[in-house]
Amino acid sequence: MQCFKAYDIRGRLGEELNPSIARTIARAFGEEIGATRVVLGHDPRASSAELSAAVAEGLRDAGAEVLVLGLCGTEEMYFAVDHLGADGGIEVTASHNPMDYNGMKLVGAGARPLSPQVFAAVKARAEAGDFGPAKRAGQSAVDPREAFVTRLMSFVDLGALRPLKIVVNAGNGAAGPSFDALARRLEDAGAPLAFERMHHQPDGRFPNGIPNPLLPENQPPTARAVVEAGADLGVAWDGDFDRCFFFDETGAFVAGEYVVGLLAEAFLAKEPGATIVHDPRVVWNTQDIVGRAGGRAVMSPTGHAFLKAAMRTHGAVYGGEMSAHHYFRDFMCCDSGMIPWLLVAELIGRSRKSLSQLLAGRRASFPSSGEVNFRVADAKKIVAKIAYTYGAQAEDVDNLDGHSFDMGAWRFNLRSSNTEPLLRLNVEARADRGGDAGLVALKVAELSGVISG
Repeated sequence: MQCFKAYDIRGRLGEELNPSIARTIARAFGEEIGATRVVLGHDPRASSAELSAAVAEGLRDAGAEVLVLGLCGTEEMYFAVDHLGADGGIEVTASHNPMDYNGMKLVGAGARPLSPQVFAAVKARAEAGDFGPAKRAGQSAVDPREAFVTRLMSFVDLGALRPLKIVVNAGNGAAGPSFDALARRLEDAGAPLAFERMHHQPDGRFPNGIPNPLLPENQPPTARAVVEAGADLGVAWDGDFDRCFFFDETGAFVAGEYVVGLLAEAFLAKEPGATIVHDPRVVWNTQDIVGRAGGRAVMSPTGHAFLKAAMRTHGAVYGGEMSAHHYFRDFMCCDSGMIPWLLVAELIGRSRKSLSQLLAGRRASFPSSGEVNFRVADAKKIVAKIAYTYGAQAEDVDNLDGHSFDMGAWRFNLRSSNTEPLLRLNVEARADRGGDAGLVALKVAELSGVISG
């Protein structure tokens, strides 16, 4: 089954993923973990409802009662698994992937990721069709959204908020209805926030393009809307809204590594000395903020399963990836696309500064390239060439996730994608060692030549 990736299921509709395959995977999942109750949700893609129905059949055949959420975000599935005491959960979603893809995200009890061993066992059971007799358990609709909103509200200090206008772009994904429930609760509580909604209704045809705000070509509509509305902040989500992206009041896109720093600062103000987990791609800004605030920074391999495990191991209050996944101890160590914007709005209110003012010094002190992707025929050969060229000059080489080279004034990480046939490059510099944005651009060009040559 080619749809099994590093830690979730994702494939092209038809041969790689169809209702029959989805049913088989769900049955394998239910039997492998011995589930008696499983939460099931789906995003608004045109194929998601049919695949979700097939997943329900597979789970019921495995003897698991299916608790059907219907249209929802992945984080709502995570929350429901924990809130309802289920044995596991499945979200049918392809998030930001192309129209002809779909997938499934699987978790166990407490919304914990499946271990690599259990995930491999689910795959092996599905491929072998190694099932017991069909049991045909029941299913029922559940709606814990108000409880979900209550959990979200616990993260924000309403007294610290000041009047803000916020543009929100749901990308015609799953975020709209969930955001509306949260906005109603904020209004009832007297929060001084006003919202401008765009592309708000879930629509699996994605008439405004696939909801992936990380792509530069998808950012201008939100940026323009922020400027035209005179807004203080812009927020955009991907298809299943487990990631959120920010635009400052000038319409400038905020790179994910700076958001990790902001959220780390917000939590350390509330919990001095707390542990913050971050990924290894761009690290200097986060490490500097955490160090100055008296916290402890812990680096984890990229990917939700690794970040969540590291958070539990080290008792971290927050974990962040530059790809806009943000994880919270008090949200089952899971990622959320709704909690981050609440915290950023609180930080703006508490600081009495605009978002661009909060970020200006960080961008100047620690400029970074953003992720640069390369399609290559032989990734191992290129990585070996890079290691030979730069390894002897590096002050430090780290292979925790991909290959990171600390060159003094600048640093880069090169790693293979867990989900796509790509090499991903990130370059950063630090002003206190003589680095600047010009050096970042120079080194991106230099490394691109080595990789492509």
